[in-house]
Amino acid sequence: MKLILAIVSNEDSSKVSSSLTKARFSVTKLATTGGFLMSGNTTFLIGVSDEKVDEVIKIIGEHSKKRTQMVPSSASYGVGMYSSYPIEVTIGGATIFVVDVERFEKL
Repeated sequence: MKLILAIVSNEDSSKVSSSLTKARFSVTKLATTGGFLMSGNTTFLIGVSDEKVDEVIKIIGEHSKKRTQMVPSSASYGVGMYSSYPIEVTIGGATIFVVDVERFEKL
């Protein structure tokens, strides 16, 4: 058995959740915040048999889209002078961890 931890943008969360549920996977959703942009994410916890891991990852990938966003940045010019200018970063997609489950009980 495996535990899949999938971190997905809030913008894609409902599509991912409904698609996984429609495919009959049990899903637990946690509200999380990313460290770089401090933006909202959803972390999914999904327990599956080893054979179902690829199916879950495929569903998540189909509904987690990457996009670009302009964010403020600052540059230092030495003598205490700073300039703020926007930079383009890629956001979205999914970050997925698959870990072995030693024991599972549903009480």
